[in-house]
Amino acid sequence: MLELAGHELRFGLPAPGDGVLVWGQSPTAWRGKLAAKRAGVPLVRVEDAFLRSIHPGRAGGEGPLGLIFDPVGVHFDSAAPSRLEEILALNPDSSNIQAQTEAGIARILHLHLSKYNNFDPGLPPPDPGFVLVVDQTRGDASIRHAGASEATFHAMLAAALTDHPGARIVIRSHPETLARLRPGHFDAHNLAAGADRITLLTTPVSPHHLLRGAAAVYTVSSQLGFEAILHGHVPHVFGQPFYAGWGLSRDRQPLPRRTRKLSASQLFAGAMILAPLWYDPCRDRLCSLDAVIDQLDAETRAFRADRRGHVATGMSLWKRPHLQQFFGGERPLRFRADPARADALALAGGQSLLIWAGKAPAGFAPKAPCLWVEDGFLRSRGLGAELVPPISLVTDDLGIYYDPTRPSRLEALVAAPLPPGGQARAKAFVARLCALGLSKYNLKLPPPPDLPPGHRILVPGQVEDDASIRLGAGAVRTNLALLQAVRAANPGAVVIYKPHPDVVAGLRPGGVSETDLRGLADIVLPQADPAALIAVVAEVWTITSLLGFEALLRGCKVTCLGVPFYAGWGLTRDLGPATPRRGPVDLATLAHAALIAYPRYWDPVTRRPCPPEVALERLAASTLPRGVTGLRLLAKAQGHLAGLAHLWR
Repeated sequence: MLELAGHELRFGLPAPGDGVLVWGQSPTAWRGKLAAKRAGVPLVRVEDAFLRSIHPGRAGGEGPLGLIFDPVGVHFDSAAPSRLEEILALNPDSSNIQAQTEAGIARILHLHLSKYNNFDPGLPPPDPGFVLVVDQTRGDASIRHAGASEATFHAMLAAALTDHPGARIVIRSHPETLARLRPGHFDAHNLAAGADRITLLTTPVSPHHLLRGAAAVYTVSSQLGFEAILHGHVPHVFGQPFYAGWGLSRDRQPLPRRTRKLSASQLFAGAMILAPLWYDPCRDRLCSLDAVIDQLDAETRAFRADRRGHVATGMSLWKRPHLQQFFGGERPLRFRADPARADALALAGGQSLLIWAGKAPAGFAPKAPCLWVEDGFLRSRGLGAELVPPISLVTDDLGIYYDPTRPSRLEALVAAPLPPGGQARAKAFVARLCALGLSKYNLKLPPPPDLPPGHRILVPGQVEDDASIRLGAGAVRTNLALLQAVRAANPGAVVIYKPHPDVVAGLRPGGVSETDLRGLADIVLPQADPAALIAVVAEVWTITSLLGFEALLRGCKVTCLGVPFYAGWGLTRDLGPATPRRGPVDLATLAHAALIAYPRYWDPVTRRPCPPEVALERLAASTLPRGVTGLRLLAKAQGHLAGLAHLWR
């Protein structure tokens, strides 16, 4: 990260013109301080920024997503100024970054992001109206250098009890204490006084739930005091952290040199935008706060969904290693072929059941919490039928997107209000997707040939035994019937038929004979880039094909004879069954739900969860990692073996 910022790093004693880098006020920082003093060179300190990772650094395995690089001091040491303090004291206002500031605050609060994120927003917080007292780990440098000690914590608790007679007191343990990495200041043995109204919270409840429900907040120097200010609190602060002294807190130890009065937005701008170096681990580059929020959102979504583990069933053998990467980051997936056994195992272990949508036996009703799994809408560079693994998957706790006979999580996301920044993000994402010419499979196909003039209609063929046809089609259920309906309604149009890639490859049913195509399709293009085709037609007619959604994204008119997930929202002409659960939305809302909020994306380069924007870049690249190529070769080998088996029979 520091090299990306222009610093040359090496180990050893400093030479003239060098600086010496140390980690904050760590126990070994004195060595660097002494070396810098002897050589007469600057001392530079580095510390984690205020959005770091899922787990605390002491848990190992995760690097920080941001650093505060400070040649002046260290932000938690109140004995002397720091670069962050200088920024807060001297920066005249945040008007030039006001939009970024407001969006950053809104997104962090909405997404429940904090420095460490190994908590569960699904856990219920205490009933609102309590007084929140924030514990920290014993002996931490941020306490000692904030002018506080162990005695300060007990004084803080006593003050909370006195200031709020009769109120419930909730003490929030530090994440490292919950992970048994370091002890805190409060436990069941030292809370005798007033214990009848004190709750020591030792479950990983979201700090944002706590701050929303608190009537008052008491802290020594915890970052939670900063987050309390973002929630509109004026916290009682017993130490001298970076956010004290700016008129936003009730300070028990005022810091005379801090005289400027800041707004919460100005404090946020200094601490989260101007001071840190933010790092994008997937692209290996420095980045904006917004990009870090995108990355941390992707990682926390995966952690929160997977933290209890899953038992998987209905998964093909070739998919299992990739599913293990997608869903096994916290606990390894356990696979069971029999759905009933998998369900019983998940229920007994307090885990969820992962089942590939469409693979459940008829009438199967799982007792464990169930997530139905399918490919995402930006899948890969190649066909799933050829064993090319996906870069995105969807999980649905209500149903599955292609089944309109019951609600789905995608439907709920489309119907819900957009999150902060969602409209702008969706529009930018769609614009980028269209500019790159990406679709679900991204096959290397030629552009369409010169087409006859006239009103051109693109008709995408489908796999006729596909679940989206079985569940979402109306009276028209085959490719031939679709072409007949299109020609009957548009006798003078230029009808362009594009068979489904799996059908063209001979892997799935849905072919239409040349005899049947006569008089129905003017042109048949089995090998043509779908995005390029959409650009040269006036409209698309489909039953439930995803190509209809891709056409909507590109501003093309779409007529649906079935009920795909994108029908019924006022964006398509719908000739299929009615969709009473759905109502009008704009395209950005539909795109945000389908492409950003619903899927999970996996970066095959860094092998970690990633934002959808990174997935776009990977799909647009000319090559993907060797694992994908290897699976293609495996698919071909399996095809040859299947042919030999057929000859043997």
